[in-house]
Amino acid sequence: MKKVAFYTLGCKVNQYETEAMGEMFEKTGYEIVDSTELADVYVINTCTVTNLGDRKSRQFIRRAKRKNPKAIIAVVGCYSQTSPEEVSSIEGVNIVLGTNDRNKIVEYVEGIQEENEKINAVGNIMEIEEFEEMTIGEIKGKTRAYLKIQEGCNQYCTYCIIPYARGPIRSRKEEDIVKEVQRLAKNGFREVVLTGIHVASYGKDLENTSLLDVILKVHEVEGIERIRLSSIEPTIMTEDFVKTLAYLKKVCPHFHLSLQSGCDETLNRMNRKYTTREYKLIVERIRKYMPGVSITTDIMVGFPGETEEEFEKTMKFVEEIGFGQVHVFKYSKRKGTPAAKFENQVPPQIKNIRSEKLINLAKECLIDYHKKFLDTQRMVLFEAVSNEMEGYYEGLTDNYIRVFCPTEEKIEGKILKVKLDKLSDEAMVGKIVN
Repeated sequence: MKKVAFYTLGCKVNQYETEAMGEMFEKTGYEIVDSTELADVYVINTCTVTNLGDRKSRQFIRRAKRKNPKAIIAVVGCYSQTSPEEVSSIEGVNIVLGTNDRNKIVEYVEGIQEENEKINAVGNIMEIEEFEEMTIGEIKGKTRAYLKIQEGCNQYCTYCIIPYARGPIRSRKEEDIVKEVQRLAKNGFREVVLTGIHVASYGKDLENTSLLDVILKVHEVEGIERIRLSSIEPTIMTEDFVKTLAYLKKVCPHFHLSLQSGCDETLNRMNRKYTTREYKLIVERIRKYMPGVSITTDIMVGFPGETEEEFEKTMKFVEEIGFGQVHVFKYSKRKGTPAAKFENQVPPQIKNIRSEKLINLAKECLIDYHKKFLDTQRMVLFEAVSNEMEGYYEGLTDNYIRVFCPTEEKIEGKILKVKLDKLSDEAMVGKIVN
């Protein structure tokens, strides 16, 4: 039996697509092995959001080739899509695929006849108009299933390469989404996370459907007890949208609302489509209808032109909102984006200082959020035996608090009531309530 190994960088969408490609190989008779093991085929699913993603991709390509010089190396994803010639020129690469036609990957691999043969199958992503169906029948060793429902982005934020890597928005058909959710429910999954490149734009390319329509359809599927949304544009959270979600018992009170900056001047240069005042009103609206909700976000530091005063505005805004979690990252110049040509690029040392300050503030926000739930009871979906605390299982509450519980029972995949009675770094410790 031939062996295939995957190395995945980047977002949850990439992880979903890797799972789907893995099933394609398995159906053809391949055994999936860890990326550190000897394999006949190595598939690198790349990310190009930062220069670091590109560099990691190149490093793994070289490492795989050293491990097995005769292996077929297939490089797919965003880095391949935006820089196909660069990827193709890397020694050892046999197949270059972008962000479309991944469902042909086994066919391309089987078509390689010679050790140094190269296939560059990257097409013009801007011409793709239909969602590429990549279904997953079974996700192994997990309790939460990510479900890709949308592809592409039309936002064109000035710092972001993704619209050029993923192309225009394409939505998956409602009936295909529901069928996959039903399969996942039959396989024992209790929670699904609806994900995509720009989930809020779901349905804008189709007739008579929207993200809310899809949520309502998924809500009807028996066996699924939790519905979570991946990163979402805040402007979709209108009064009607939020009120409807609040009535749907399966929708988790946790929303990852993309912010990027807490300063209006910076947001304007980023070409974001909201102001801090609008963002704050949206958060207040969600909290009004869904008490205890967790609002998490992403924030970029060191965007071109970001002054110390602008950064301080972001710090104050983060304190004001009181996020559950903040993912902090430093601006990375991406060739081909408008921001790469902006003046007043922020020096790396200043980015590092700002990043550290914001990370420390984010930790304080997380602790403050967790304190609100001390001595309360929440339902926890347990995922696995903890690697951090011996004799404990870990899982997530509906409002995205990571929880550790001591137990000798096997509780993976179960949703149980837990009393949260202690803080622990970036998580909480609790006891299962009988």
